[in-house]
Amino acid sequence: MKCVILQPSYIPWRGYFHQIAKADVFVFYDDVQYDRRGWRNRNRLKTPHGVRWLTIPVHSKGCQIEHTPINQIRIAWERPWNEEHWKTIKSSYSKAPYFEHYAPLLEQFYQRHDEYLADFCIDLTIALAKELGITKTRFIRSSALKVDGTKTDRLLNILRLLKATHYITGPAAQNYLEEEKFRQASISLEYMHYDYPEYPQLYPPYDPQVSILDLLVMTGQKALDYIIRNK
Repeated sequence: MKCVILQPSYIPWRGYFHQIAKADVFVFYDDVQYDRRGWRNRNRLKTPHGVRWLTIPVHSKGCQIEHTPINQIRIAWERPWNEEHWKTIKSSYSKAPYFEHYAPLLEQFYQRHDEYLADFCIDLTIALAKELGITKTRFIRSSALKVDGTKTDRLLNILRLLKATHYITGPAAQNYLEEEKFRQASISLEYMHYDYPEYPQLYPPYDPQVSILDLLVMTGQKALDYIIRNK
């Protein structure tokens, strides 16, 4: 059984969804420490004025010192960030060929008022995966598993609990995973190789490192072809 364990992120890029597509079980690693400068609450979007960061404001003061887990990070609702993000998405992609198809789903999410960042990001990611045609992957949160341990040992405890035999992870994990422990547990390792074909984009030059929203509104039902089928 193939498993991926990855922190929840906001409208992530296509490499994230590639991992979802490859997994039998995808674990949102939502009970590890929140990283303030990561991808948990932000991502990049193409606009007529260049690439723009969309960032969900959160209450994260002291989270590093207190080791606050991702699933306890609250969204800051002092300003209507959701309206701002939806306005930016509409103005940037209203002329994209498939924007009208996805607009109702996206608008529904940007009308939500979630208390916790993880709830919003996880639900939106699962919905986008479904729109891509990824339907066989089972999703679970690590916080629901109640697994102890740290670093490699905790990953292995999750994999054992789920009876996984194959672990898929990003290439950066080669720098910190204790591979011998995986061999001892008889769990094979696979590091992702991100090499994707170009697709039509608005606002040149081409940029592969943007949110999945760009690929979806530009290619529609063919989006998955630009993630797995052309590889």
